[in-house]
Amino acid sequence: MKPDDNITKKQDKKIAPKQIAALICVILLVGMYIGAFIVACLDLGDSGRLFAGCLVATIGLPILLWLMIWSLDLMKKRREENRPPQDETDA
Repeated sequence: MKPDDNITKKQDKKIAPKQIAALICVILLVGMYIGAFIVACLDLGDSGRLFAGCLVATIGLPILLWLMIWSLDLMKKRREENRPPQDETDA
């Protein structure tokens, strides 16, 4: 196996929409934590509610993401089941 084969295999790998959604969720959570940390350090007020919101979002965002991906997969499967069969003799 040539070293170039490993490079081409890595380049051919596509990023799945689920991976993109998970990465966006992680970025949102990290950004929220950084924002909560800055507000707590600067003592801008009401940092306790922001921290509580971060705790709720830590559990809520991944669950919402999972529900969204699950429902999109269900819709995709139903659309494929309801699609009429294509006739290959017409081509």
